[in-house]
Amino acid sequence: MLRSAIIRVSEASWVERMVRRSRLFRKLVDRFIAGDNLDQAMESAERLAEAGFLVTLDYLGENTRSEAEALAAKATYSAMLERIAQSPHKSKINISIKLTQCGLDQGEAFAEQNFRDVLGVAAQSGNFVRVDMEGSAYTQRTIDMILRVWNDFKNTGTVLQSYLYRNDDDVEIMVAKGIRTRLVKGAYLEPASVAYPDKAKTDEAYVRQAKRLMAAGNYPAIATHDEKIIAELEAFEKAQGLDRSRFEYQMLYGIRRDLQQRLLDAGYNVRVYVPFGDSWYPYFTRRLAERPANMMFILKSLFKG
Repeated sequence: MLRSAIIRVSEASWVERMVRRSRLFRKLVDRFIAGDNLDQAMESAERLAEAGFLVTLDYLGENTRSEAEALAAKATYSAMLERIAQSPHKSKINISIKLTQCGLDQGEAFAEQNFRDVLGVAAQSGNFVRVDMEGSAYTQRTIDMILRVWNDFKNTGTVLQSYLYRNDDDVEIMVAKGIRTRLVKGAYLEPASVAYPDKAKTDEAYVRQAKRLMAAGNYPAIATHDEKIIAELEAFEKAQGLDRSRFEYQMLYGIRRDLQQRLLDAGYNVRVYVPFGDSWYPYFTRRLAERPANMMFILKSLFKG
């Protein structure tokens, strides 16, 4: 209920204006966002890579409003890949993109060509491009495009959301094709007609699907900060005798750094998802909704003057 309330309130334009102008909120924004530009993001990425982490760079933004905006986003993706190729840690850093940022709302063929162009740039330096999953209205379109493009580019993969009822079937598609998959619980506000409204049911689905990917998937990314789930997956990994090099854990920039370090020290591959850009507001509000305790940070700061 609280998560839904935070998301609904955040959608009001006056709330976004207030958050963007507030120096108080900026402290919290800086915790989750690696900067407004690529230089700042690369600084964070290389620092993490130096410490032994893997990194995914994410240029924030969704639902471009014109073909010109989508082409500008594609240019940014290419610039990201070119900068990574020059890094001494290039083998540890890849990127995530969104199909609506590639122009999916402007046309299927247009977005697919932009996607293919980005994959071509990535292939030149042996890099990998993950396609983030967006709201449920885009799920089938995203999977269909991944399947089409996969025939020509094997340096891509996608994200699946365990709170969607359909996700067991989607996991099986990715396992059968050998497409690299990041598994998340899901952060969008979805109706009960398509997604579990109950956290316990989502967690149950997440564990079931994570085990399936760990056992049979192509280098899956297990994206969670939930220590209870991680403990269950660690027990599964040991019981099945799985090699830790077969998968990786993924966590968000600025969240549970202690847990990230513990897993890295235990010998797991740990990738940190590093977002940047000035279109940070939707991402930021989803992080608050996932962890309402972050609101206490703001309230305490208010009383400190």
